[in-house]
Amino acid sequence: MQPWTLVGVLSLLLAVPDALAVKSHDFKTCSQAGFCRRGRALSARAAETKAWKSPYSVDVSSIAITPDKAVFTAGVHSSLYPDIHFGLELRVHEDGVVRVRLDEVNGLRKRYDEAASWALIAEPKISQDITWTAGKKDIRAKYGNNEVVVAFEPLTVSLLRGGKPQVVLNGRGLLHMEHFRNKKVEETKTEEAAPAPEEGAEDAAEQVVLQAEAEPEVNPRAWFEGETEDDWWEERFSTWTDSKPKGPESLSIDISFPSHGTIYGIPQHATRLALPTTAGDSPTFTDPYRLYNADVFEYLASSPMSLYGSIPVLHAHSADSTVGIFHAVGSETWIDVSHASDKSTETHWISESGILDLFLMPGPTPADIFAQYSRLTGTPVLPPHWSLGYHQCRWNYISSEDIRTVQKRFDEEDMPVDVFWLDIEYADEHKYFMWDEKNFPDPVEMTNDVAANGRKMVVIVDPHLKRTSNYPAFQEASDRKVLVKQPNGEGEYEGWCWSGSSSWIDFFDPNSWDWWKGLFKTTALKSGWSWTSSTTDIHIWNDMNEPSVFNGPEISMPRDNIHYGGWEHRDVHNINGMLFSNLSSKAVQERTDPPQRPFVLTRSFFAGSQRFGAMWTGDNLGTWEHMAVGVQMVLANGIAGMSFAGSDVGGFFGNPEPEMLIRWYQVGIFNPFLRAHAHIDTKRREPFLLEQPYKGIVKDLLRLRYTMLPVWYTAFRETSVTGVPVLRPHYVVFPKDPKGFAVDDQYFIGASGILVKPITTKGATETTVYLAEDEVYYDYFSHHVYRGAAKGKEISVKAELHQVPVFVRGGSIVPTRERPRRSSPLMKLDPFTLRVALSKAGSARGELYLDDGVTYSHEKGQFVWREFTAQTAKKTVRITTKDLGAEKKEEAVDGVALASYNPTNVYAETIKDVRVEKIVVEGLSGKPASVKVEGGKELVWEYAPGIAAGGKGEGVAGVLTIKDPKVLVVKDWTIVIQL
Repeated sequence: MQPWTLVGVLSLLLAVPDALAVKSHDFKTCSQAGFCRRGRALSARAAETKAWKSPYSVDVSSIAITPDKAVFTAGVHSSLYPDIHFGLELRVHEDGVVRVRLDEVNGLRKRYDEAASWALIAEPKISQDITWTAGKKDIRAKYGNNEVVVAFEPLTVSLLRGGKPQVVLNGRGLLHMEHFRNKKVEETKTEEAAPAPEEGAEDAAEQVVLQAEAEPEVNPRAWFEGETEDDWWEERFSTWTDSKPKGPESLSIDISFPSHGTIYGIPQHATRLALPTTAGDSPTFTDPYRLYNADVFEYLASSPMSLYGSIPVLHAHSADSTVGIFHAVGSETWIDVSHASDKSTETHWISESGILDLFLMPGPTPADIFAQYSRLTGTPVLPPHWSLGYHQCRWNYISSEDIRTVQKRFDEEDMPVDVFWLDIEYADEHKYFMWDEKNFPDPVEMTNDVAANGRKMVVIVDPHLKRTSNYPAFQEASDRKVLVKQPNGEGEYEGWCWSGSSSWIDFFDPNSWDWWKGLFKTTALKSGWSWTSSTTDIHIWNDMNEPSVFNGPEISMPRDNIHYGGWEHRDVHNINGMLFSNLSSKAVQERTDPPQRPFVLTRSFFAGSQRFGAMWTGDNLGTWEHMAVGVQMVLANGIAGMSFAGSDVGGFFGNPEPEMLIRWYQVGIFNPFLRAHAHIDTKRREPFLLEQPYKGIVKDLLRLRYTMLPVWYTAFRETSVTGVPVLRPHYVVFPKDPKGFAVDDQYFIGASGILVKPITTKGATETTVYLAEDEVYYDYFSHHVYRGAAKGKEISVKAELHQVPVFVRGGSIVPTRERPRRSSPLMKLDPFTLRVALSKAGSARGELYLDDGVTYSHEKGQFVWREFTAQTAKKTVRITTKDLGAEKKEEAVDGVALASYNPTNVYAETIKDVRVEKIVVEGLSGKPASVKVEGGKELVWEYAPGIAAGGKGEGVAGVLTIKDPKVLVVKDWTIVIQL
């Protein structure tokens, strides 16, 4: 192993060339990972062998069904290894999700089976309405229009709807759970004849070889597992050797979708939303998609390589239905994707360790899949309102005065911003929680200066702790024995990161939890150290939590390191980063009494991370390609639950020219998470440094973001309840439109009806936008009417540098706040504008959700939730509002929140005087004769003639502007427009 020093590491990482490219040799391909190589080899042999039949079958005599008919269990054996036993368990949840578990029974060792316990929010409730029917070849569980079939020999599990297969497990016979074995006892291939097969292996030979053409000496086990012990007991990569004391333990399973030709999910990868192929004829990528959280410096803009997070959830879609799977496995996993036809998809999942723990989600709609997955792993958190504003960051703001100067410049230019960030250089020798007193002598006063303008700060806290006795966080962790151990399980693991010689907290150890939360307290503790030089206006950025280790294999931690419970790092690698952000989120939440909503940004994540905060797409490059793929990555992460996502505006690396930077801000303001960030070697590029007209364009864009904060917050509220992502790809909104299944460069914001098509190509002055339906769409800025078609239609729109294509779907009502402020908290009593975009039928609908944006009082019914509708009948348009909280209370869609809702709640009282100051109605059929609040006097209004929503042709819509109708947000009212 090469020698490492902190200076050498920093020199390496800071030597960023102008032409950036990922260092591919730092990361494995499938052919360099023994278990992936073995899994793919098995797949190739099976594909070449027509007589291939899986050796796994159900022991019919062992089948058992619990008295409540809720759980099916059975023994499973492999004909190649009659002495090795497996246990199959199948249960159907109340919502129709099917959980399939397979584990080795009474093996030499225990397989890691705790991944689901970290991902799930609770043990799912089991259906009590299942009817099991046993036959000679299979057993079936029927419920509603769905059916689960467990075939005995070979073992397959199929989910059917209406008798039609939707998901099939082991249909291609690639199931293989490498059982535990003793190294010295296990047979090895020699020049001598192969040993006689064990009892039962003669039958297996007929299953795994070309029967007529097989040579008599063929050993079926060798055919199945390979001729040699291929990296079973240790594996070398570059200069590192991975000891494997447990031997081979990988899990391979093929999962087919016979009725679905498009798949989405398994983030995080820099690739198209509809996943390209990796196997079969002419694959897009030659390697499978890899899930292995990694610090991929300067990642490629199109690749199946693993990145910072891993969520093993996948949607399979067709015009008829959507189904999904979630595989609760925390180890490295590779997934091959191929298509037998344009109407079916085959996948092959190969994991290094763990059990089979699959959740089959039957849908049948995208919304159903999001609900089913959310009931398993939780919905995205409702973030603090201020965190939806603009975040300004770079590596690094160098001092307290630097922060004050940046804030001053934003105010001088009248540009809104909510959060200033500090990267690693704020900390003394990168000892997180401890300020560099030379450059940050007054951290509390600095933070208070920022907070005086309604703003917050976010500072970085990485998981590596500098190994020095004068660093309380490290010393206390060492004393408490909560650090990750070396492979022998004895001493503390030592690696290199920004702090130099470092150790890592083992958050799998419950003994670390309360201690870690105590570090964030802003007051002194009776026992232990706490961050007293902080304030509750400081929130947290968790970076490097894959974990990133500069001198480790693949820039990460050795797989044979030991975590709590004796588990190897290989077993839990993809879960590791989630626990760090989880505990940081709880720490920030619990530092106040009563708790306040935390903001924690994480780079590494797993299934369930959506419960704790936001993520970003990592160290992207300042290129057009990275801008474009960033949009696709944010959409993909939303599919897997991580809705609070964004890409660094401007790109982390490089110095984008003004055109690129403008376009990146246009992308950023329509990301759920909006942050500008830059590498230490880049030029300063805060938006106030731009020359005109670029500075003015960015200022207008930032103001647009703040104007639309009611739209964003309402969308986040819905996502926090339903799990449907904040940014909705085309297939989610129009699931029956095949033309849009691959569309991933435009999207809707929640249920607002706002359609966005960011520009991500250099020199563009126009673009095409796909409209999927026979409905009107209004240009957000010009009120121009565009008309779609029943079978879909592309329209051409102008997209000069100052223009971003944004449309309001006919039938939508969009609430905004139009008064510019320096930060979002200063807007809390501002009036609203309602944009009523009439549909062809003359109707519209929208929602507005508000709460205090900071506390958890909304969970106790302290909120305002309004519905706005417009209806046209007999030359009269009626715009009405009502209290959705009161109407939905009996439905209890929010559980406790709605059950305890009262229209005159404390929060509603704080905004009781907030009014609607303007209503804009698009698409009227003509000039009104009168406009009144029902039961009131004539209002002040003006009308600009134009195209009617229900008419023909395109052009500027007829627009009615009602000025200050003096109606209140918290009250019911109706405005009557007489035509």
